[in-house]
Amino acid sequence: MTLAVVILAAGKGTRMKSAMPKVLHPIAGRPMAQHVVDAAAALSPANTVVVYGHGGDQVRAAVTGERLQWAEQAEQLGTGHAVAQALPHLNEDVVLVLYGDVPLIRPDTLRDFVARVTDRTLALMTLELDDPAGYGRIVRDEQGQVTRIVEQKDASDEQKRIREINTGILACSRRFLNDSLPKLSNRNAQGEYYLTDLIAMAVEAGMEVVTEQPAHAWEVDGVNDRVQLARLERVYQRVRAEALMRDGVTLLDPARLDIRGQVTTGTDVTIDVNVVLEGRVTLGEGVRIGPNCVIRDASIGAGTVVEANSVIDGAEVGEECNVGPFARLRPGTELAARARVGNFVETKKSRIGEGSKINHLTYIGDSRIGKGVNVGAGTITCNYDGVNKFQTVFKDGAFIGSNSSLVAPVTIGENATVGAGSVVTKDVPDNGLTVARAKQRNIENWPRPGKK
Repeated sequence: MTLAVVILAAGKGTRMKSAMPKVLHPIAGRPMAQHVVDAAAALSPANTVVVYGHGGDQVRAAVTGERLQWAEQAEQLGTGHAVAQALPHLNEDVVLVLYGDVPLIRPDTLRDFVARVTDRTLALMTLELDDPAGYGRIVRDEQGQVTRIVEQKDASDEQKRIREINTGILACSRRFLNDSLPKLSNRNAQGEYYLTDLIAMAVEAGMEVVTEQPAHAWEVDGVNDRVQLARLERVYQRVRAEALMRDGVTLLDPARLDIRGQVTTGTDVTIDVNVVLEGRVTLGEGVRIGPNCVIRDASIGAGTVVEANSVIDGAEVGEECNVGPFARLRPGTELAARARVGNFVETKKSRIGEGSKINHLTYIGDSRIGKGVNVGAGTITCNYDGVNKFQTVFKDGAFIGSNSSLVAPVTIGENATVGAGSVVTKDVPDNGLTVARAKQRNIENWPRPGKK
């Protein structure tokens, strides 16, 4: 049977107290609704429809996916009304209804859930809670069969004692939706068209209502305010951290790691506290990441050590390198094996060759550095004239003295030496020494200025 997914994402979320639509508030750096779209995509549906309303332009700009369609709910008249807006886009056999503010639902849970739907079966996801206050209750008959859902505001005192609650997630045939949604009524305490009224309609039509509960209660937790958002953020991070540890990664404190993307690791990786991994990150075997580091869209080779407080962004770091502490590798940086970039060094769009060292207080931009090059403290490549960028080339074995300025475009020859404090504006020949600085003058018995 073909599958369509409807994701309800039209609410404003007044309790968030934000100009941003609720479903765009992030978990792990991505909008909540994007998490739901991605979970649905794992089921390979033929069609996914997002029902939007408040802040619709923002939602449509921020949430992406294959075969994604959009349906507007101009008036917020309830969940049943929201699904009805998606009906014109649906031609599939089975429809799964999800929510843009329930971001942690797992694909495996949904896959098993949808498999239970037939033409004569409606699937409903429920949950047992010690304190069910505020949720719709699952009402069953003496045989244990679901007969209907009653919302908290419409429930009797006896019904309020029921601990099995409705999560809102359901799946059924499109034919049943087509027949039943037009029959929904808003004669209830909230004056809304409840999607939950479909349960009683299904029972009346002789259909079986089957229920399933998720493996983890947090999969169906929704977000209504920033407190709940923060709680689910920590749940997400804990789950990701535990997965890394099962894959052979040592986390010195799993509660102080943030993963905001896709992370691939080798064995025996060690990550210290307060590390943030963003985008696509690959960590080879035996990599060690010090505390307070940010690694974004980067690949780090086996055996490399990243010292504390370093930022690696859009860079490729080879095997057995050493980076930091307090280093910043900007996009386009490539470190070959056993290269070293030390404290307070910034690199951008540069290739640093095997075994080369840039140890202290240096800026390297738009450069090509060969093997075995040593760049002294305080060196900068002057690669920008205010309009254009130019390249600096360091050939194998070059040695750059401290506090030198290399005015690009310029080439430092093989095994050449640049004396400390030089301003180099012309190419330096192979095996030569270049000194480009003012001649020193010593004035004897010079009287220091004194206070007047």
